[in-house]
Amino acid sequence: MDLSTSTVLVTGANRGLGRALAAELLSRGASVYAGARNPGQVDLPGATPIALDITDPDSVAAAAKATGDVTVLINNAGIGTGTDLLTGDLDNARLEMDVHYFGTLSVVRGFAPQIAANGGGAILNILSALSWFSFPETGAYCAAKSAEWSLTNTLRVQLADQGIRVAGLHVGAMDTDMTREVTGPKTDPADVARLAADGLAAGAYEILADDVSRQVQGGLAGGVAALYPQLP
Repeated sequence: MDLSTSTVLVTGANRGLGRALAAELLSRGASVYAGARNPGQVDLPGATPIALDITDPDSVAAAAKATGDVTVLINNAGIGTGTDLLTGDLDNARLEMDVHYFGTLSVVRGFAPQIAANGGGAILNILSALSWFSFPETGAYCAAKSAEWSLTNTLRVQLADQGIRVAGLHVGAMDTDMTREVTGPKTDPADVARLAADGLAAGAYEILADDVSRQVQGGLAGGVAALYPQLP
């Protein structure tokens, strides 16, 4: 895929990885719509801010109507509530699913017809190493990201005959606001954005952005015993 001739919509582009993705794509010559609930927070020269709340169907429809030339969609918008599945607030667990699963699905349904009408292109869903592995203290996030991974696999098959290549990017901890309380090594979002753009350009279906994602993916073949050795 030639990113220099692509028109890309990035959701959650006002900060963190979303902003880094928009900046990387602009540097490669792409035209970029920077989606954000508050477009006034988008401060990236060259990007076109656009109002987009992925949990609001009317907002998604308005964004699709306001564009028309999108050929690449990057579903980056996300949330982390730190909710335990057994003891946490159920409303927070629903919010995680509403953003990562239903929100992503809503944006895909809103923009896939546009991408197809423009001759095809690509969709990239920003997933997580926690799509494959769960921590109890953030169980709601893990469950929602796992659902988004399944969604990605389904859409990959369904949209292929429309000329839309659906990819997923898996990454561990990044140095963003969402992980400010997390200790330990964190990947620079700019590095993840570069790898994501490389993967899109190469037509990859799956992009593993760090060693953590590669290790967890490798553990899948070993089943429960490999991923959760603490179990009796």
